[in-house]
Amino acid sequence: MLNKLLVTVAAIAVSATTISAETIRWARAGDSITLDPHSQNEGPTHALAHQMYDPLLQRDMSGAIIPVLATEWAALPDNPNIWRFKLRKGVVYHDGAAFDAEDVVFSLNRAMADGSEMKELLSSVKEVRAIDSHTVDIETHGANPLLINNLTNMFIMDKGWSEANNVMTPHDVAKGETNFATMNTNGTGAFMLVSRSVDEKTVLTANPNYWGKDLYPNQVTELIYTPIQSAATRVAALLSGEVDIIQDVPVQDLGRVSATDGLSVQTAAQNRVIFFGLDTKEGPTSNLKVRQAMNIAINRDAIKQVVMRGQSDPTGVIMPPFVNGWTEALNAYPDYDIEAAKTLMSEAGFADGFDITLNCPNDRYINDEAICQAAVGMMGQIGINVTLDAKPKAQHFPIAKGGEADFYMLGWGVPTFDSHYIFNYLVHTQTNDRGSWNPTGFSDADVDAMIASLESETDLAKRDATIASIWGKVQDAQMYLPIHNQVLNWGMKSNIEFAVQPEDQPHFQFLKMK
Repeated sequence: MLNKLLVTVAAIAVSATTISAETIRWARAGDSITLDPHSQNEGPTHALAHQMYDPLLQRDMSGAIIPVLATEWAALPDNPNIWRFKLRKGVVYHDGAAFDAEDVVFSLNRAMADGSEMKELLSSVKEVRAIDSHTVDIETHGANPLLINNLTNMFIMDKGWSEANNVMTPHDVAKGETNFATMNTNGTGAFMLVSRSVDEKTVLTANPNYWGKDLYPNQVTELIYTPIQSAATRVAALLSGEVDIIQDVPVQDLGRVSATDGLSVQTAAQNRVIFFGLDTKEGPTSNLKVRQAMNIAINRDAIKQVVMRGQSDPTGVIMPPFVNGWTEALNAYPDYDIEAAKTLMSEAGFADGFDITLNCPNDRYINDEAICQAAVGMMGQIGINVTLDAKPKAQHFPIAKGGEADFYMLGWGVPTFDSHYIFNYLVHTQTNDRGSWNPTGFSDADVDAMIASLESETDLAKRDATIASIWGKVQDAQMYLPIHNQVLNWGMKSNIEFAVQPEDQPHFQFLKMK
């Protein structure tokens, strides 16, 4: 605790001496769920963690993979099952401790422990070994040519700090657990934690010993992060100058923000798909014809035009176009057809419909609750009486993930840019280390085997054929009802030069002031 207080005092002292015009006030709809870097696999949680923690490698503001704590990496020519990483020298943590290979071994093993939502990303890993103080080998069960794609959000913690503060394993949010790392950090990133008030404000200050201070612009000396759930309040804060950048300009306010002197809107397609999940184990939605009826009762074009004001890309597959495995044929979505949907409902024995609850977040995705409200009306047209239960994401995710929901909304980004990531989390049978976000009941042993095979298949043509086969099974089962791919709209002061990152992750060391 004394060390923590000294670090905090030091951080405040640095902040007091370096605050300038480059204080950036950053807002978005929802807060980070936790500061524990391995507990949650969730976009806003990773976005905040990236300011304070570093992975071995990451995606920059264009989406390209760049070196971070690792400077070189390659599969060994005499053993393709082993990837060797050369680590950056001279890196220190925020408390002054030196970074070395033992921290990497510890962190990756921690990320594979119970309670971690990151472990599916490392499901192919057999062992992590320190070769010397700045060399690490990651051995996989069979050659995994795409291992590096799985490491971009795999943050590295200080082993000594973790031991001293009894955070050797991540806390399980779904079980209501917390630990010291829930509210405290010690990373190697560009910013240090000064203070945090959950759902209110998190204050960070520039790390004076940041290893990348001569590599990147690093013009932000203080970062103040404020979650603002209300869309109107969030826009008002930008218009009034109370904040400098918001990640999620509401679609209804795009014109107003872009027309305001001193402000600009930056737009880009996001690597994220929004969809509904259905319980296939029991109840009406266990009937395939009911799921098919619900799928064609969704008017995706109306959602795009009315709810999203044109700011979405309707789709028929839970995979964004960025992802390996995407095709135009999979992306095609079915025609909205109420009469055909009613026929399917009748054939399934539900001509008179049924009652169901739709669980939806109200602070995570663009217009999430409004999309769900639109779906309530659409389902009503085929006799399905939907009760909408919209909650903040911190309450919604445990319900959706835990199998408590018959009908729920989820969004899925794909940081690996490969279909395997979707399959391992959303399609594989739920086990201890796979399928953690597949509460639908879909389970197919052949599909599970195909998913595992993707981790060691080096013949890319064969691998792509397996991916296509798995997508065929997923599309036939229809346990997921795709809606659209998100479009990102970041609003900011016009003197800020900051490209929209396709993962919706602002890395503030790259921000420039014009």
